[in-house]
Amino acid sequence: MVFNRRGFLKGTLGAGVLLAGAAVLLRPQDKGGPYSDYFRQLNRELKANGPMRPVLLVDLDRLDHNVDVVKASVRRTGKQLRLVEKSLPSPGLLAYIGQRAETRRLMSFHQPFLNHDAMQFPDADILLGKPLPVRSAELFYQLHKGPFDPARQLQWLLDTPQRLEQYRALAQGLGTRLRVNIELDVGLHRGGVTDEAGLDAMLKLIRAHPAQLEFAGFMGYDPFVGMGVPEVLASPQTLLARVMAIYTARVDFVRLRYPDLWHPSLTFNTAGSPSYRLHEQENLSTEVSVGTAMLKPSHYDLPSLSEHVPAAYIATPVLKRTGAVNIPALDDQSRVFSWWDVNQRATFFIYGGNWMADFESPPGLKSNSLYGRSSNQEMVNGSEAVGLELEDQVFLRPTQTESVLLQFGDLLAVRGGLIVERWPVYS
Repeated sequence: MVFNRRGFLKGTLGAGVLLAGAAVLLRPQDKGGPYSDYFRQLNRELKANGPMRPVLLVDLDRLDHNVDVVKASVRRTGKQLRLVEKSLPSPGLLAYIGQRAETRRLMSFHQPFLNHDAMQFPDADILLGKPLPVRSAELFYQLHKGPFDPARQLQWLLDTPQRLEQYRALAQGLGTRLRVNIELDVGLHRGGVTDEAGLDAMLKLIRAHPAQLEFAGFMGYDPFVGMGVPEVLASPQTLLARVMAIYTARVDFVRLRYPDLWHPSLTFNTAGSPSYRLHEQENLSTEVSVGTAMLKPSHYDLPSLSEHVPAAYIATPVLKRTGAVNIPALDDQSRVFSWWDVNQRATFFIYGGNWMADFESPPGLKSNSLYGRSSNQEMVNGSEAVGLELEDQVFLRPTQTESVLLQFGDLLAVRGGLIVERWPVYS
């Protein structure tokens, strides 16, 4: 925007733009209120039984649908399902999904969470999702308690001969044996083994130290296969074929060059939420990893997840209504904004804000970039037709889950629009 000395916008704007904007934002009241039936019930429940602060809602009816879609996919292929803990960072949420999906396999990415997993899920089979510094692994063993047996139930993901040697030395010092899963670069180019020379060096080290190291399999993460790469570059099927050609070559290398390390229970992990469905087309991998797709935040509105539905929302109450937008220092001159844009004729300050999330309900809300974002009381604007009252809830849809779910304390699990569970998140 460009202002003249009196604070008014330079140039003119056609009336058609104003009318078009008003038409869009008058829709929320067409059926008597700012919400759809779904969000109207959630608003009623939160005002009656919620904590009246920002909360993260998990809709169990929608979650059940997503879990069942994933479960049906892995059953068609005969593969196993591994739940990505960082994307579902709550023991209660993981336990609920694991029970419905009939899996005890987890993928962990963070040493404190890994120690929680070992305590909370003593029968779990855990694969690390990224190579951790060897000091993190040492801390895991120092803090580990309970019946979970890392020598049988845990696979450390490693990516280079140098890191593998560090872990070998750790195992020797601890007097234990580590199961080693080797990270493959199958096209993501975020690290991992890229050639036979690197793989050969790691396998030689494992073979030479059977008292400390055991080969457990491969992990090849390929979210880009399902992330909607423009067809002019490559189709999902073409990308999958490239991924599996690399994966197959690495598997064949072990089978032919290191038959003594080969056994039928090796883990060949692949996929991710965007690409797991595409792996119905191959039979090399033994399992797929899925996490975020269970809740489907907005950045996962992908063709490959078209059968999934959004199952997580942020809800936060309106603390203040202050009328038309009023910008500090501009004061009365701020009237130009509400004159020019009907979407700035109502101002609400919400409890908290500035989350990685998109406004969902009521429709027509947006943050005010000129006023600035706030994590304490964020200014939200809309038309007068939005119709929010004090303590009504504003609903937002997270763009991702792994960090957002950790920001609100206990998750509120709802079914049929009613709060039925409160699940603590990882600390």
